[in-house]
Amino acid sequence: MITEHSRARNIVDGLVRSILPVILALIVAGFIMLAMGSNPLDFFAGVWTYGITGGNWQRSLVLMAPLVIVAVGLIVAFRGQLWNLGYNGQYLLGAVVASGVGPYLFAALPAWLATLIIFVGAILVGAVWSLIPAILKARYGTNEIITSLVMSFIAVGIVNLLIKGPFKDPNTPMPQTAVIPDDQLLPYIPGTEIHVGFVIAIVLALVAQFVLSRTSFGLRMDIFGASPKAARHVGINSTWMVILLFALSSGLIAFAGSIDVLGQYTYQRANWDPHYGDAVMPFVFLARLSPLAAIPLVAFYAILATGGTLAAQQAGLNVDFLLVIVGLILIFMTITEYVGERRRLGQSYLPPGLRRTLVRPFDGMRGRKSS
Repeated sequence: MITEHSRARNIVDGLVRSILPVILALIVAGFIMLAMGSNPLDFFAGVWTYGITGGNWQRSLVLMAPLVIVAVGLIVAFRGQLWNLGYNGQYLLGAVVASGVGPYLFAALPAWLATLIIFVGAILVGAVWSLIPAILKARYGTNEIITSLVMSFIAVGIVNLLIKGPFKDPNTPMPQTAVIPDDQLLPYIPGTEIHVGFVIAIVLALVAQFVLSRTSFGLRMDIFGASPKAARHVGINSTWMVILLFALSSGLIAFAGSIDVLGQYTYQRANWDPHYGDAVMPFVFLARLSPLAAIPLVAFYAILATGGTLAAQQAGLNVDFLLVIVGLILIFMTITEYVGERRRLGQSYLPPGLRRTLVRPFDGMRGRKSS
């Protein structure tokens, strides 16, 4: 009975600490809109109208496809206590494999085979691109935040060079790839405008949840994430674990890029970057690195992003105001994490290593206050 009560309390605490930062962020965002002379009620009503009502919910689900896959990729790295912050470059590399190589493959091969090759190629490109930060981290302890960010900047530059060079569509003056015909894109779910990439994303999240929570590999990953030293004592090869987790994380994020091109965008322009990783990162932590819990949180952001673009324009706001809301969620998530650490609730968004990095600035403030 006590165990069931404790379990129920942990579930309630977890839900509160996952939802509360979002609610507080929306409230503060409303006050900011008032200060800017906009009506927050009109904005939120617009989000509902353009993100859910009518057929707009289908647009939100289409956006969910790459977001969920990016979230799963980030979870794989973060569960292993690895900061893979090169997600923007990895996503764009996967996208350019689809947009740049795709037209040639579709012209020479059946659509299903070309699609399969594109997906495999995108995953491999993303995985290979992660080898440098992974090896530097595994062999020399180099900070992966710096190396993954540097590799992301390089990837963005390479992608732009490819789009402006060999992958450029000669039939348009704009620096962009050729448009992939509609009959070669991912098929739609019958009776909807939602491509099968959404189904792939949900299935991938469910499989990841099972692997991370119900298999020996997931257990080894959690042991490594909690303590690399303890992992070595139980026979886990830390070097290969770092390389494997980086490759899986980066490969999945690149896969999201290829899904997005073949399911929605059909081509890619130079200097285009949707910044999906920046958007979903707060929700990954709010989900406590659970792929299953990330699905509804990512769905919330997909609705916010889909409906919020038009809602912001109607309210006289810049579309970048959506990033302000995401930033507010991060701030309140950090505050609730700190409060939870002080109260010792046993609930945390982060593994111990990542959590120590997050709360270290507050520890310094605490020391100055006590002195």
